[in-house]
Amino acid sequence: MPEKKTIKKEQIKTVYANRFISLYDIQYREGKHYYNASRRAAEDLVAVKSLEEMKNMVPDAVSCIVVLEDGETEPKLLLAREYRYPAGQFLLGVPAGLIDAEDEKAEEPALSAAGREIKEETGIEISGNDRLELVSPMVFSSPGMTDETNAIALAVIKRNVTKELSQSGAVGAELFDGFVLLTKEQALQTLKSGRDSFGVPYLTYTWMALMYFVSDMWKI
Repeated sequence: MPEKKTIKKEQIKTVYANRFISLYDIQYREGKHYYNASRRAAEDLVAVKSLEEMKNMVPDAVSCIVVLEDGETEPKLLLAREYRYPAGQFLLGVPAGLIDAEDEKAEEPALSAAGREIKEETGIEISGNDRLELVSPMVFSSPGMTDETNAIALAVIKRNVTKELSQSGAVGAELFDGFVLLTKEQALQTLKSGRDSFGVPYLTYTWMALMYFVSDMWKI
C-alpha cells in the first residue's frame, strides 16, 4: 500500500469558517489547489492526519439502518422523509446525526450517537432485546468535496413500536414529513426505481440501507 501523502498544516488556508461548516484551500503542490468543505477545524482536518491518526479518529456523524422485527409481522425497514435544504426537497433517508462531545466520552461514540438520534428522530428508545451494533466504523461521505465521515449503525427493534413512532424530537433545522415502512419486496422496488414513491431521488445512505435490508445482512 502506498504511503499516505499527509498534507502539512501550513499548506491549508481557511477560505471561510463558521460553527457549522468551513471551506479550506489545500495547496497540495506548488501552484496546485484543492477545496475541502468540512465540519472540522483546520488543525483537525483529515488531510493533516497521519495514517495512524486517521485510523483511530472518531467519525463526524452516524447513519442508522433501523429494522422493525416484532416476530408477528413481516420485518420492515424504517425510513423517514426529511427536508434537505441543498436539495430543496423532502428526501427519503435514515435516522442520522452528528457525534457530539458527550458521545465522544462514551466507550463507543458512534453507538452513543446512534441511540440518541434514533430516539430523537423516531421516538424509539433502544432497550431490552433490541440490537444496536456497528456495521462500519467509518465511511467517507463524498471525498471529492468534503472530508466528512459517517459510522454506519444497525438497530433491530424486536418489539412492536408502531405507537411509539414520533418525529416530535426533531431539533434545530430538522424538518420531517412522516415515516416510510418498507417490506423486503417494497424495498426491492424502491431500489429498482432509484426513487421514492413521489419520484424523488434519495440519499446514498438510503440506498445503502435498502441494500443491507434486502440482502438480509441485518440478520447475521
